[in-house]
Amino acid sequence: MSKMITRRAFAASSAAAAAVAGFGFKPALAQAYPARPVTVIVPWGAGGGTDATARIVAALLEKDLGQPFNVVNRTGGSGVVGHTAIATAPADGYTIGMLTVEISMMHWQGLTELAPKSYTPLALMNEDPPGIQVSSTSPYKTVKELADAIKAAPAGKFKASGTGQGGIWHLALVGWLQAMGLAPNHVAWVPSNGAAPAMQDLAAGGLDLTTCSVPEARAIIEAGKARSLAVMATARNPVFADVPTLKEAMGIDYSTGAWRGIAGPKGMPADIATKLTASLKKVYDSKEFKEFMSNRGFGTVWGDATEFAAFMDKGDAQMGVAMKAAGLSKA
Repeated sequence: MSKMITRRAFAASSAAAAAVAGFGFKPALAQAYPARPVTVIVPWGAGGGTDATARIVAALLEKDLGQPFNVVNRTGGSGVVGHTAIATAPADGYTIGMLTVEISMMHWQGLTELAPKSYTPLALMNEDPPGIQVSSTSPYKTVKELADAIKAAPAGKFKASGTGQGGIWHLALVGWLQAMGLAPNHVAWVPSNGAAPAMQDLAAGGLDLTTCSVPEARAIIEAGKARSLAVMATARNPVFADVPTLKEAMGIDYSTGAWRGIAGPKGMPADIATKLTASLKKVYDSKEFKEFMSNRGFGTVWGDATEFAAFMDKGDAQMGVAMKAAGLSKA
């Protein structure tokens, strides 16, 4: 009797499984990735460039992969909080995030032990090099004229800003000064809460120059209150095609920039990481992404997982050199 009940129960369970399969359902373990919503962590606040970029990427990933990609802003600690949340999440592919250039800087400052090697790189999507801006009333019409004046002036006479002390735009200035053979503090740095207030200060006459991305300076430039003399990049930005590179204008082969890329916690399954990179390439190549970035003047640059890892390693070493030279490294 018990054997008969067992056979009937088995038959019933098999029939139920077949019925479920007939309706197109599969056991969770057999479903292809992603089988549920994915969280995309952004280490910076809502409304900024990083947040906007992450949201267009998430929307297009959702369109391609068929599951929600939900952006969550985890702010604080100069980027440490959000980058930590990405690194410490389960490495199952259901939490990824947008890394920014700060991950190659924070550990040099002693803010965290996290570094590029703490993640599974998936794709590099964006890089915005700094421009060198002066006010519209500045006597310097070219970056060479500005550079010559800086070289001739005593240390500290010229004042610059663009971000806080030790931020990416501060280090961009340090790198440029070193490339010209000057001390890293030859131009005094005035810390600010970002590019927007720095550009306002420049327009008001409180600064001699700013080093921040041209997209960030765009509003003040288009208002006729400032102009960009050069960009620290290997090529011109098509959106700002009249702004030359440092190499073109001065013969200095120096480039750097703020960048954004997608990564997950270290140790993600290779098949999931490969699938995400392939989907991110579709996002990068899409008309929607290109138009979104172009309309904002954001630079687009692609790097697959291997290329992104190498890019971060190179940037990490570059930031270390600049921060040590400026006395900002605690590592």
